Amino acid sequence: MNSALSAFDLARIQFAFTVSFHIVFPALSIGLASFIAVLEWRWLKTRKAYYKDLCLFWSKIFAVAFGMGVVSGVVMSYQFGTNWSGFSSFAGPVTGPLLMYEVMTAFFLEAGFLGIMLFGWQRVSPRAHFGATLMVAIGTLISTFWILASNSWMQTPQGFEVVNGRVVPLDWFKIVFNPSFPYRLAHMALAAFIVAALVVSAVGAWHLLRGRRDPAVKKMFSMALWLLLILTPVQAFVGDQHGLNTREYQPAKIAAIEGLWETEKGGTALNLFGIPDMQAETTRYAVSIPHLGSLILTHSWDGEIRGLKEFPPQDRPNSTVVFWSFRIMAGLGVLMILMSMAAWVLRRRGRLFESKWFQRVAVAMGPTGFITLLAGWVTTEAGRQPWVVYGVMRTSQAVSPLTTQQVGISLMTFVVVYFLVFGTGVYYMLKLMRAGPALPGHTPHEAPPRSPNQTARRPLSAADHMIDAA
Repeated sequence: MNSALSAFDLARIQFAFTVSFHIVFPALSIGLASFIAVLEWRWLKTRKAYYKDLCLFWSKIFAVAFGMGVVSGVVMSYQFGTNWSGFSSFAGPVTGPLLMYEVMTAFFLEAGFLGIMLFGWQRVSPRAHFGATLMVAIGTLISTFWILASNSWMQTPQGFEVVNGRVVPLDWFKIVFNPSFPYRLAHMALAAFIVAALVVSAVGAWHLLRGRRDPAVKKMFSMALWLLLILTPVQAFVGDQHGLNTREYQPAKIAAIEGLWETEKGGTALNLFGIPDMQAETTRYAVSIPHLGSLILTHSWDGEIRGLKEFPPQDRPNSTVVFWSFRIMAGLGVLMILMSMAAWVLRRRGRLFESKWFQRVAVAMGPTGFITLLAGWVTTEAGRQPWVVYGVMRTSQAVSPLTTQQVGISLMTFVVVYFLVFGTGVYYMLKLMRAGPALPGHTPHEAPPRSPNQTARRPLSAADHMIDAA
């Protein structure tokens, strides 16, 4: 372990590592839950068999993602007490109830209806089953609501006062509906749907490239691309509004994202590329477009944006990190918009299911939703530094009194276990995706046979393929 790293540095690396593993699974689950609900609704309306085949196929992948999301979320939450006891002691009166509300309203709803959704096809009526699927989808969105409320309060805190070194809630409405919450909730929810749509389109494209032309493959490919065509421009608009909100409440974060050191009068240029140097207080090799920064961030030709030099050095985010994480997010977002527009053109020409070059692009774009999601979270979390509760509590004050050895050992353990456990889970999901939905004329295997007194005890039971041969 590098001796230059302190226990504080290792605790931050450990939390970043575990939360990065965690966030990809709920994001996929949120999008897939709603997608499965739409598929089942279409099956009830049309009684076309391929809609049910798609429900059964994506339910297996949802079950694996949901199971891994729950496990990784529980592990991550324990770190508030082990590595970040200072934060728990200080902000627990706000974050604790918000996370409890998430468990009481969302997790219990999901857990209560998940078994029916996964294993109830032959045990309840079709309408009752659809109701269970709908409740699971709603539960994932409620979970998003509470988690984003808690995180957004850490970004733009209000509705509290500090008494004897602890946060005391004064107005829960202000705490939940803090200034950044509506924008961040919309941004994350849309991101989850886009993540799922990219995965679905990639799986559909994969099977089209392998020669399948059955209705199930065509339908999921088409539905995913329609969703991307609608949501990717909406996401760009929401991101723009989120940027305006961030400029108002977290101006240092915006300056760091833009690699902007000086406050430019009469209009701010946009640095397209460059390498921010925190020590030299400059952005090296900058490629800039005059006034474009003002147009994007203030919606005016000569809008003024504060530079990083207006903030004390100890209050500045690491511009080198967030400058590039933001550009990865925005650049891939532009590619998603272009991909969805190309799909629309091909659809108009009747070539959507025959264009192999586009299908290869769709397969390659499959993982980009996860990359964009992680880059966005790096931007928002690293851009909040050095604060854990913005302007109220520094991250250095939140860490537990642990030694470097203690945190280092737990970090190495997490790395080994996570790559083994979640690496296996991801491999299994890929095997399921490679198998694809049931072929026409083949009855899908809905659930492994059980005795009348035996019921499933875990979500992974829904995925009935052997892990070594899908």
